[in-house]
Amino acid sequence: MVRTGSLLVVSAALLAATSPACAQSDIHRTALHDYRVVTVADGFVVPWSIAFLPDGDMLVTERDGRLRIVRDGMLLPDPVEGIPEVVARGQGGLLEVLPHPDFATNRLIYISYSKATGNSPGGTTMVIRGTFENDRFTMTDEIFEAVSEGNGHYGCKLAFDDEGYLFLSVGDRQARPAGDLAAHPAQDISNHHGVIVRLHDDGSIPDDNPFVGQVGARPEIWTYGHRNPQGLAIQPGTGAVWSTEHGPQGGDEVNVSTPGANYGWPVIGYGVNYRSGSAIHEATHMEGMEQPKHIWVPSIGASGLAFYTGDKFPEWQGNLLAGGLAGQRIDRLTIEDGEVVASETILQGMGRVRDVRQGPDGFIYVALEARGGGETPIVRLEPVG
Repeated sequence: MVRTGSLLVVSAALLAATSPACAQSDIHRTALHDYRVVTVADGFVVPWSIAFLPDGDMLVTERDGRLRIVRDGMLLPDPVEGIPEVVARGQGGLLEVLPHPDFATNRLIYISYSKATGNSPGGTTMVIRGTFENDRFTMTDEIFEAVSEGNGHYGCKLAFDDEGYLFLSVGDRQARPAGDLAAHPAQDISNHHGVIVRLHDDGSIPDDNPFVGQVGARPEIWTYGHRNPQGLAIQPGTGAVWSTEHGPQGGDEVNVSTPGANYGWPVIGYGVNYRSGSAIHEATHMEGMEQPKHIWVPSIGASGLAFYTGDKFPEWQGNLLAGGLAGQRIDRLTIEDGEVVASETILQGMGRVRDVRQGPDGFIYVALEARGGGETPIVRLEPVG
């Protein structure tokens, strides 16, 4: 298929993928499973995050500031009321939506977005929670506001682990590496540049966070030294926190977050400066800094991330599905004993992959994004045979 962000080409590809007349040509072949791509709902403008509710509804954020509902296979015409104003500029906007693990009883959902502040034209990363009832959102709490400033790299991914802790990512806000790389804000735990944060579900700070009680440190921080983590997933069974993050030109990473660990940006890494191709990092390895579990060179623009546990693709159970923006792809990563041992690209060329989720039905759902902002669909992968 043509690799493009054009709405025309994306739509044509999806029509071909769902047409019975193309029963042979629309089959995507992979090492372990063959599948078709089926459109779930269309008409989204820069969809960023997908979430499923117990009643069967699907929530989808659009970066411009709209929270949308897909009900019975149809995108409702009106956005959800009650969403706060966001800084919808560049990479900023309305980003992640995540239901509370006990949503069925407490009706709470969590939303991350870029919030305007007086210190930065791009605002900062903000997480709120509120009730979602009668197709309306009512904010109840401001869970987290990052101490950061810049024009992009908000992070903003959210995930609950099995113990009810909320993890979220904050990017380095595009602070430029210059001079002493060890003095970069992502290497300074007195702020929230380039970190993964761990909170209780009400926003309070767990007593066993690694930097609690350390003078000058932000106690919310779980790990630091990240660039822009835009994939975040909890591994079933182990509870390990896996993330993917954008490298610069080359060097996108897959990491497992060990509490208190430093992941090296920008002191170590595998990418180079945009355009010039000149070196950024002092080295690829350094004592006291973690190595990624997997890298992509060239970059794929790491985005949505999900572990697959369903029954529709049984040979993929336990695999990590990693989306890519620039790569317009999904990679399937095989993990053994906490290490990535194999990688396969299972989808490519249908548009920028912003989010990947396993649905409650066991199918794989994908939010596609067009360059320049045209309308795009949410699709799902369905097995063949």
